[in-house]
Amino acid sequence: MSDWLAQPLEQVAALQTTEKQRQALAVLGCHRLGDLFLHLPKRYEDRTRFDAFPNQPMDRAICICGVITDAKQRFAGKRRFFEATLENADPGPFDGPLVCRWFQMPWIQKTLAVGQRLVLYGKPKQSGQRLVIDHPEFEIVEDDSEETSIHLGRITPIYPLTSGLGQRQAREILHRACTLLTERDLPDILPKGTDPLARKEALLAVHFPSTLAEVEPARRYLALEEFVQVQLTLLARREDYRKRQGARHCGPGALLDRFYASLSFAPTDAQVRAVGEIRHDLDTPFPMNRLLQGDVGSGKTLVAIAAMLLAVEAGFQAALMAPTQILAEQHYQNVCAWLEPLGIRVGLRTADRVEDGFLPLLAGSDEPQILIGTHALLYDKVAVTDQLGLVIVDEQHKFGVLQRGKLIERATTPDILVMTATPIPRTLTMTLYGDLDVSLLDELPSGRGKIVTAVRSADKTPDAARFLRQQIEDGRQAYIVYPLIDESEKLKLANAKQAFEEWQDRLRPLQVGLLHGRLDSEEKEAVMAKFRANDIQVLVSTTVIEVGVDVPNANVMYIFHAERFGLAQLHQLRGRIGRGEHKSYCVLLHTPSNPDAAEKLNILAETRDGFQIAEADLSRRGPGDLLGTAQSGLPDLRMVDFLTDTQLVHQSRTLARKILAEDPKLEHPAHAQLRRTIQQRQGALANVS
Repeated sequence: MSDWLAQPLEQVAALQTTEKQRQALAVLGCHRLGDLFLHLPKRYEDRTRFDAFPNQPMDRAICICGVITDAKQRFAGKRRFFEATLENADPGPFDGPLVCRWFQMPWIQKTLAVGQRLVLYGKPKQSGQRLVIDHPEFEIVEDDSEETSIHLGRITPIYPLTSGLGQRQAREILHRACTLLTERDLPDILPKGTDPLARKEALLAVHFPSTLAEVEPARRYLALEEFVQVQLTLLARREDYRKRQGARHCGPGALLDRFYASLSFAPTDAQVRAVGEIRHDLDTPFPMNRLLQGDVGSGKTLVAIAAMLLAVEAGFQAALMAPTQILAEQHYQNVCAWLEPLGIRVGLRTADRVEDGFLPLLAGSDEPQILIGTHALLYDKVAVTDQLGLVIVDEQHKFGVLQRGKLIERATTPDILVMTATPIPRTLTMTLYGDLDVSLLDELPSGRGKIVTAVRSADKTPDAARFLRQQIEDGRQAYIVYPLIDESEKLKLANAKQAFEEWQDRLRPLQVGLLHGRLDSEEKEAVMAKFRANDIQVLVSTTVIEVGVDVPNANVMYIFHAERFGLAQLHQLRGRIGRGEHKSYCVLLHTPSNPDAAEKLNILAETRDGFQIAEADLSRRGPGDLLGTAQSGLPDLRMVDFLTDTQLVHQSRTLARKILAEDPKLEHPAHAQLRRTIQQRQGALANVS
């Protein structure tokens, strides 16, 4: 970062900020002048012309300018709200009135008054005989001044705010900062020739564009700049991890051969390939840092067991950490059953259960050689030994980075394998896991039944019940999934508790069970044990079954209010069926009044390929919902929307490698800001391995 960009805001007199404003800017991550330039607008308003006053409800937000003709506090029962009536400030085909309402925001009453001119942004809707906008964004148009041109008559930036900082204040501070920017040299971060824009041009255009057409190229430039910084951070992290002193955690493979021989089926080619890649890593003195990515049902557990056997045979302990007690207990049962012929001692550690498999010890240790658990493993000072050689984290995106790091720190540089059954689009994989080697399970084991996915309106429940009873009479079992546990005042959705009673009445004398996250661990395990044993034929559940639950006899799944879930989550839920030889059926039931639901859900009906579904989910929802930076270990990304741009992400990786090839330690003066940014990001990753 150039020295002048590194100045704390209080030292930049030209910004004319108050202490209160600087405190607010600090909350937004703006401590230095350089941070301020990267506080980007969330959207823009074309204030060279406003939208016409509406005369009917609209399905989009509009930006209008009007005058307050009435303003008062009102009550609806015990609920207090402030109401302002707005009429057109300029002659037009429709002049209003338009009613604006703010609920439980008493400060609004002290802010707005009759006669004020407002610029307003919101979506009009019908309320009785009136058009209203609830909680619109607004800005008071003050008397003409030298800075009026910043706020009106132009493409106007709208910034993210926090308490203590108003929109006009933020815009004026950024405009003063941009005035400084025009007067100073600003070295480019990206190599010359990368983009037609220069860094200074991009920053000026993104804050105060002359036309809307200038915004997207400027944002794309800044996205590429940010992604290059991320890729440099990941490459540096990868190199640092490789420099750690590790150990060979790989036995000769006799246990693995015996394990393969005990199986009643042949591993897939993808499983054999993944085990080979992991075996190679375990047999080097450099720490393994690998991601095992596979679609639901692709057989990651078998690969994990193979890896753990190689570590155990070399005299080391292996640990498998799962995000939920249900999944940890299922892993424990499966691993005990598969490894019983080999005489491996397996332990379970969760918040509520401590259990060791009653298997003879391979070596003379009193502790489990394979330890399976939830985050309770992080705090077990006895079971996790100094000989921990392999850590496997299942469904790793459900763990925070500090949780993973805490387990890793329990031993001297163990090998790390993280697994996910959530297919991740290529761009997100490169950004989230660019420091990891990747093994991909891209085929399903043989013997899996076909899954038929259908999209139906929820008013077809009687037909669904008849079909369900028929399947159960044929010996099968079923899941029925709901988004809520209890009835909600805010959301008019069916819930699991009420539905459980209704399904009991519909399906008598069949046995119906109920599973949700508020049951204690013993209750959950009791319900799952009965379901596995077919003492319960139908399991009414929330999404607590989303990950890892494996009951091959269950071949029917109904998901109510399916439109409430993301496509990737629906795909995960669907993965609970189709695990046996029987033909399976997943029925996605949506609210009849939702016209867009069927179009979205039909994507699942058309394909079982999790990666295609993940790409579709990414394009529909954007990466914001799919990318949990608190989970990934990456600091918040400002330009997260561009993660859908495969070409841009690939370009950032190529540029990062080019920069490091030419300047491995980023010692060139032009790379000062890159060096500082990477140091900050590495600080955020300090507890992650």
